[in-house]
Amino acid sequence: ENDVRRENPLRHAQKMRAKNECESGVDVGNNCMRYFGVFALFLRNLIFMPVQYYLFLGFALFCLGVMGVLMRRNAIVILMCIELMLNAVNLLMVTFSKMHQDPAGQIFVFFIMVVAAAEVSVGLAIIVMMFRKVRSIDINILNRLKN
Repeated sequence: ENDVRRENPLRHAQKMRAKNECESGVDVGNNCMRYFGVFALFLRNLIFMPVQYYLFLGFALFCLGVMGVLMRRNAIVILMCIELMLNAVNLLMVTFSKMHQDPAGQIFVFFIMVVAAAEVSVGLAIIVMMFRKVRSIDINILNRLKN
């Protein structure tokens, strides 16, 4: 009865090879579905996500950033919206870099992130100085800083 329940050795070898490929990241196709289920499906869809989704997300983030810069008066919120626009541009650059198989865009994104960090530090220093002088971070009060 145990011999009847045993698998075919060839089939067992195929299953073990598929499991090893899946664990090593070689195969994210149907073989992974047997062992990792929903997570493998999520991973496969994430890797092969259409470029249009990234474009739409980048465009939406950039538009939210522009709206925040144009509509808000708080200097900290404006800085956050500028960072949101920079991150949207970074997302689009990485998307096009991956689409064209050129790592130069990803390297350029790294330098943009360094410049963005410097921009945040300088911007926050300006806001702190403005708050010390005027006791407000409303950008409409900047005319008082002329003297």
